[in-house]
Amino acid sequence: MQESRLFKILYHLLDKGRATAPELAEKFEISVRTVYRDIDALSGAGIPVYTEPGRNGGIYLLNDFVLDKAVLSENEKQEILAALQSLHITREIDSSQTLQKLSAMFQLHSENWLEVDFSRWGNLGFDSEKFNLLKSAVIRRRNIKIRYAGSYEKISERVVQPYKLVYKAKAWYLQAFCTEKQDWRTFKLNRILDLEMMEEGFLRRNLPGSIDTSKEKYQPVTLRFPKEMAYRVYDEFDKSQVQRQDNGDLIATADMPQDAWLTGFLLSFGTQVDILSPVHLKEAVAEQAKLIYEKNKT
Repeated sequence: MQESRLFKILYHLLDKGRATAPELAEKFEISVRTVYRDIDALSGAGIPVYTEPGRNGGIYLLNDFVLDKAVLSENEKQEILAALQSLHITREIDSSQTLQKLSAMFQLHSENWLEVDFSRWGNLGFDSEKFNLLKSAVIRRRNIKIRYAGSYEKISERVVQPYKLVYKAKAWYLQAFCTEKQDWRTFKLNRILDLEMMEEGFLRRNLPGSIDTSKEKYQPVTLRFPKEMAYRVYDEFDKSQVQRQDNGDLIATADMPQDAWLTGFLLSFGTQVDILSPVHLKEAVAEQAKLIYEKNKT
């Protein structure tokens, strides 16, 4: 118990820089006398901790003190290096020198096992530039002007206050406050056609939460696919949502949003999907396919 508390006191001092004995006593629910005994124990273990009396005094660690590498387990060392490597991949945070120093300190080689590329195939890097610009705007709290491709082929321009980048269901989204609508909106990054970071900043509001995926907005959809479409089915659905039939057909059932996106999604399968339920969705897709045929027939 004492050993665990000693580490907690040490981490607290590393994080805060200083503390008073009454503060530590209250935080760890011990007496002030016990705090001083713990400080003596840390000092006896070779930790450069000292106290300064007086009104502005307190308990300090010597400047530039770092924990000995032995404090961390092998798995923790690997996790730290992997986290720094992933940060370096975003190119916005220069962690390469820190990564090299920690690799040497831990005597571990940081394997190049992780690569993140935010751009789509053949995109020439614009998606990565977009991501980094949005991340900078979020951190600096700067308004951005975007041109966005919304539903039903509507392209709009608006000024938004960016709050958070969210990765969900194989896509990146931006949660932002729209100054025109005076409400929160979620934008899919792939649909942001152009963006510009503005000089004007904003005061943070309370973010209402993550992307809304509440079941109330979703309804169960059941689809049948031929076995030849297995590669695409497992791209879109978890294996727990798919049942393989004796003839090889795949039946996929999932709760999905009943909107224009779903119609377009199902049309992307062409003739390789059979909508089993709900019936109104089958009719909506058939009607849309008919309109496509009428528009493109010669």
